[in-house]
Amino acid sequence: MPLLVWIVLFAALGGIASAALAVMFLWIPAARAALVLPHFVSFATGALLGAGLLALLPEAIAGAGVAASHVIGLTLIAGLGVFFVIEKLVLWWHVRGEEETADEHGQPHAGHSHAGLSRRRAHASGALVLVGDSIHNALDGVLIAAAFLTSVSLGLVTTFAVAAHEIPHRVGDFAILVHSGLSRGRALWLNLATGLASIVGAVAAYYGLRRALGILPYALAFAAAGFLYIAVAGLIPGLHRRADPRSSAVQVVLIGLGIAVVSLAERLAGR
Repeated sequence: MPLLVWIVLFAALGGIASAALAVMFLWIPAARAALVLPHFVSFATGALLGAGLLALLPEAIAGAGVAASHVIGLTLIAGLGVFFVIEKLVLWWHVRGEEETADEHGQPHAGHSHAGLSRRRAHASGALVLVGDSIHNALDGVLIAAAFLTSVSLGLVTTFAVAAHEIPHRVGDFAILVHSGLSRGRALWLNLATGLASIVGAVAAYYGLRRALGILPYALAFAAAGFLYIAVAGLIPGLHRRADPRSSAVQVVLIGLGIAVVSLAERLAGR
């Protein structure tokens, strides 16, 4: 099967199918879903750490050569910085959108009730989710394409890590879209539609990186930075909200399981 077909299929799996799988939680009672989702987050944290540190980063160093390992390290740092800036921009945009609906004293503008203000903020949050998801999925597509251009096995591991963290992420986004006033059906289709950005990002990366294979190791280092940033800055702080011994022990076990699954996949692939 042509490599581009592999990339498109698995970019769709990482972007669109993960949103579809997240729909399963709609059929689970809210109380039970609230218990299950944190476990998904713990497992996804381990999968991202494993894929970043055990798969992508070693492959980047091997591809660039030991002599260029310092540059790989700089690329990793730069990647962390880029993801930090992207998150800051999204947060700034979100806060700015809310501030525009209120005056300098934090009160609604004249002619707007508190209920109207709440609705406008909810609609703004829904729009931000769609834009943010599209950008996020496009980046995921780039990471998946870079991995597949190195090897199919690395692409599979990367897609697994992407899907693992996308499922709980999409469940939360679906709830925000419904809260913004969309019907459940429309929220689902829009959530699925943002997954198309992963295919766009993957195809663009395929043609771009294939013409400049020399930068592929640095693209892998950038991908590793993205996975590490999502795990450490995005997922782990949420896990700390549950600090009791039992929850903490379960989190450690599931993070370890996520790492172990990626490590096993690497061994089975003979890497």
